[in-house]
Amino acid sequence: MPQSRQLPPYKQALTVGDVARRCGGPVSTLHFYERQGLITAARSSGNQRRYRRDVVRRVAVIKTAQRVGIPLDAIGDALATLPEGRAPTAADWARLSAQWRAELDARITRLTQLRDALDGCIGCGCLSLAACPLRNPDDVLGADGPGPRRFE
Repeated sequence: MPQSRQLPPYKQALTVGDVARRCGGPVSTLHFYERQGLITAARSSGNQRRYRRDVVRRVAVIKTAQRVGIPLDAIGDALATLPEGRAPTAADWARLSAQWRAELDARITRLTQLRDALDGCIGCGCLSLAACPLRNPDDVLGADGPGPRRFE
């Protein structure tokens, strides 16, 4: 029976260019993710970055989560719960996405409320901050007296 051959470590690892091509993004994005602690690379004897193959799947998770609006710090927290050295699985993704679902639902609700309030705001033209449904709903800031109260 033929024995399976293990690739030498230098062939198992991917260069930063390899990962960028496989992920369809620029090398600078990978460097940024690495600085943020989202992915890690080893260094070759020539001080070049070498990534494990599971990094390609981790980058896919990062990009997908970003696309739906998950902040990088939340992505980093979620990735920290995964074991090192293996690609995220479908079960991992199900668990991670379930954690983010409530946050996304709340954001959708807030955005829908803002959109609906914006329709009422068009007639105001920001001439009455006391009655503005977006900047000062129910004039709650008026109770604190005159002058600026909040800048977002």
